[in-house]
Amino acid sequence: MTEPSQIRAAGDFRDKLTIETPEQTVLEFEIAGIGSRFLALAFDTLIQILLGIGLLVIMVITGVALPDAAKSGIWFVAIIVLAYFVLYFGYFAIFEVIWNGQTPGKKKEGLRVIKDSGRPITPTEAVGRNLMRIVDQLPVFYAVGIGSVLLSHQNKRLGDFVAGTIVVHEKSLVDAKPVWQSSLVGQAAPATNYGSERLTPEEFALVDAFLNRRSSLPADVRYNMADQIATQIRPNLSLPPGELLYAEKLLEAVAHERRSRAGYS
Repeated sequence: MTEPSQIRAAGDFRDKLTIETPEQTVLEFEIAGIGSRFLALAFDTLIQILLGIGLLVIMVITGVALPDAAKSGIWFVAIIVLAYFVLYFGYFAIFEVIWNGQTPGKKKEGLRVIKDSGRPITPTEAVGRNLMRIVDQLPVFYAVGIGSVLLSHQNKRLGDFVAGTIVVHEKSLVDAKPVWQSSLVGQAAPATNYGSERLTPEEFALVDAFLNRRSSLPADVRYNMADQIATQIRPNLSLPPGELLYAEKLLEAVAHERRSRAGYS
């Protein structure tokens, strides 16, 4: 995978991360700014406060029920400290692991944490970037983190630098732009007429989504999925006698034709 680049289109003040993969797919992500990240953090903090109040109530009830000797024990204090540590730092890491880079706040604001390469983050990276909140929040109210975001051209806090992650706005698969499309700009439609215009919008969306997603699929899943999609759309296509294309090549050819005849790439 090539090095990610950051671009800003003319008249567009939103930073974008563009990644070109070895599988000839260009992925473009809109980088989350400090405003949207602050709103997500504020929502998450509100949830943490509510959870903290609930935890406090539980501890008070538990403390009343325990004998005085137990309440004065160091283990009881340790449990309280651990509980609040997990609530404060574990909240973000746990949600980002189970929700694939999102917390309730990020989900509300349409944000997601991903790798610099465009891949999903791993549990280790989720834990690492959130442990760095200990430094990012210094000296008060995330001053270090905010300073890092403002100074970074990719709006990264220290946790993002450590884990190699970046926060972006959600982007659906259908918005991804394959490189193989751009090669058709200014070219005539393919000489062979496969009748791609007879595909329904749902069928073409299925073809397009597979071509955009295939690089992240295991080889056997990729092969079987291409074969199943090709089998599904073949009855609606006009395949020249004697022309044999394996499934994935056929899907590429059909997508090329459909996009060329539609006048876009």
